[in-house]
Amino acid sequence: MKGYTGILANGQAIHYVDKKRWLWILSVIYPLQPFIAIWLHSRSGAEAWFILPFLSNYLIAPVIDWLIGEDSNNPPEEVVMQLDQDHYYRRLTYIVMPLHFISLIGATWYATAQPLSWWAFLLLAAFTGIIAGLAINTGHELGHKNSRLEKLLAKIVLAVPAYGHFTIEHNRGHHKHVATHRDPASARMGESIYRFALREIPGAFKGGWAIEKERLTSRGKSIWHPNNQILQSYALTAALSLTMLLVFGWKVIPFLIIHNLFAYWQLTSANYIEHYGLLRNMGNDGKPERCEPHHSWNSNHIFSNLVLFHLERHSDHHTHPLRRYQSLRHFDALPRLPNGYFGMYVLAYLPWLWFRVMDKRLMALPHVAGDLDNVNIDPAAHPSLFLKWGRNQMTEPTYTDLPGL
Repeated sequence: MKGYTGILANGQAIHYVDKKRWLWILSVIYPLQPFIAIWLHSRSGAEAWFILPFLSNYLIAPVIDWLIGEDSNNPPEEVVMQLDQDHYYRRLTYIVMPLHFISLIGATWYATAQPLSWWAFLLLAAFTGIIAGLAINTGHELGHKNSRLEKLLAKIVLAVPAYGHFTIEHNRGHHKHVATHRDPASARMGESIYRFALREIPGAFKGGWAIEKERLTSRGKSIWHPNNQILQSYALTAALSLTMLLVFGWKVIPFLIIHNLFAYWQLTSANYIEHYGLLRNMGNDGKPERCEPHHSWNSNHIFSNLVLFHLERHSDHHTHPLRRYQSLRHFDALPRLPNGYFGMYVLAYLPWLWFRVMDKRLMALPHVAGDLDNVNIDPAAHPSLFLKWGRNQMTEPTYTDLPGL
């Protein structure tokens, strides 16, 4: 197995081997899940098989994460550059990109060609959309890199879920404002995922559009200029959708509507759990403190990290946005999720249970120390949170100058 050698400050040589090197292939094949249900249905004719992918993701995957446990192993900093430059890992992100298109086109063909009941059609469209949420994850990994090729591939793969504004808003909006009141993609304490979605989805679109408009205007170009990177991805989405409509017929329209909505929901689910309640304090200059690892919830659960290109090591990602997935590191004393992302999604979909589990974890964090002044709070939930947790809270925060409220 390939290893990497580095030299410590004291001159001692170290050797590191990525024991998960070949297991990262799981991130490549995971988007092909709809074909398992399609194959089982084609063999048996039983539409109940379309429930299987939901069970595998929201029941089986959390159990696997719980059984296998966590991996806090880190690549030594002395070999991170070598690990980053290993082309094997980036080739996996290149290979998975066309598979997202294959998953969408194949599932659309099957849904429109077979006499499925309305609920089977809905299930297939919904789960294919959830898988398209993984296309956003692929675009996330590619879009953070300085390579022109990878930035181009990010725009292309984001055409699958019709979310072409993601890279612009995420890189230049979310990473700038993360864990502050200004960020639509940072969930607030006491805010349910359903209320969060109503703020986050339109907020991301508006933010991405405003950032791209500012970029083009500064260059003396119209927002409708062909150089608009958001419109470039949207144009690919339109071409793909129109082609499938012409080839497969009118059923493509409801399929894509359901598909895209569930793709957005998948991203919203990830955004909700990644920064829930965490707050960057403001300095005397009116700017937020530097983003640190403790401003993101982290998870080292092995299985879900292997199928999500290490997305769950989110703390290191926000500290080192250009670092590639295989090199993301674990830090001690971080905000830690009790399960991988799939299990946390289920928890988030039950707000009463989410608040019961996560609010205690949030308030117990060392940098929060039970003080609501150190928490990103939902204004609508502030009175009830103040009654429950506000022993150290002397004043109520004001939000009237913040967008989207």
